[in-house]
Amino acid sequence: MNNRKKISFMASMVLSLLLLGTVGYKILLDVSLVDALYMTVITISTVGYGEISQMDNEAKIFSILLIFISLGTVGYLFSSIVSSLLEGDLKLAWRRKNMEKNISKLKNHYIICGAGETGLNAIKQFEKSNVQFIVIDKDEKVVNKLLEDNMLVIHGDSTDESVLEKAKIRDAKGFISTLPDDADNVYTILTARSKSDELYIVSRAIEKNAASKLIKAGANNTISPNEIGGNRMAAILLRPTVISFLDIMTHVGDVILDLEDVKVEKGSSIDGKKLREAKIPEKTGLIILAINQEKDDDWIFNPNSDVILKAGDSMIVLGTYEQVDKLKNL
Repeated sequence: MNNRKKISFMASMVLSLLLLGTVGYKILLDVSLVDALYMTVITISTVGYGEISQMDNEAKIFSILLIFISLGTVGYLFSSIVSSLLEGDLKLAWRRKNMEKNISKLKNHYIICGAGETGLNAIKQFEKSNVQFIVIDKDEKVVNKLLEDNMLVIHGDSTDESVLEKAKIRDAKGFISTLPDDADNVYTILTARSKSDELYIVSRAIEKNAASKLIKAGANNTISPNEIGGNRMAAILLRPTVISFLDIMTHVGDVILDLEDVKVEKGSSIDGKKLREAKIPEKTGLIILAINQEKDDDWIFNPNSDVILKAGDSMIVLGTYEQVDKLKNL
């Protein structure tokens, strides 16, 4: 039984005691309903006021039984309420303290501003990718819900410099602003960019001309949910076979495939090797769709086996999260 049901049950018990006592004293003492209720209340509360009528043996025994029953019921009700309040506060306080400790250790993490519908979908993707991220939101109910889900979250306004500092923005790798107002997104991005020149910033764009303003404010990229939704719906009608193929390719049964960007690290086992020598498909099961060469910033689509992998190059691969992890370990 959860706390709310427990308290409701105990409150019903108290009302039942009041009804039982009132009816009992009404019959035993032959008094009015108000007097019977009064006798019941002073008996249950044990305040010690005098009786309103001569008590016979039956009335005294009834009072004794009523006192014992009410003491247990009221006492348990009070302890349940206190326990419920303290337990909730203690759990929340412990979670906040533990969260602050984890936030202090963050480095190369991602910051998500706003946990609305767009923000929550972004959160799901970060959870699937198993990367470190922190959420900032002004709604205390939303913050507490995320806290219950053991997420790193800060209650505050993302346009406030001190809130971004608390989220360790200078050590962050990426920044997402999904606020429901373009002006707030612009101000948030201006504040974030002033804290870090290297931070990669992506922002939600709502109005038609908002994208250019967000880019000027410091965003590296913008996303319009309305535009993406419209393009997707049109594509389903105009190119249903292609879209169906892509959906099937990325959701094979219970296995979810994803496009991932993996950078070749200097000194790694594949640095300086040809694709055929690296044997990435054989070792990981991934499909290499393209390579972005850092030196010339050129894209090579469907690369052949003679392409040489160099530190700083990025590979666009298709596969499961586990397969991508294998490649990252290489």
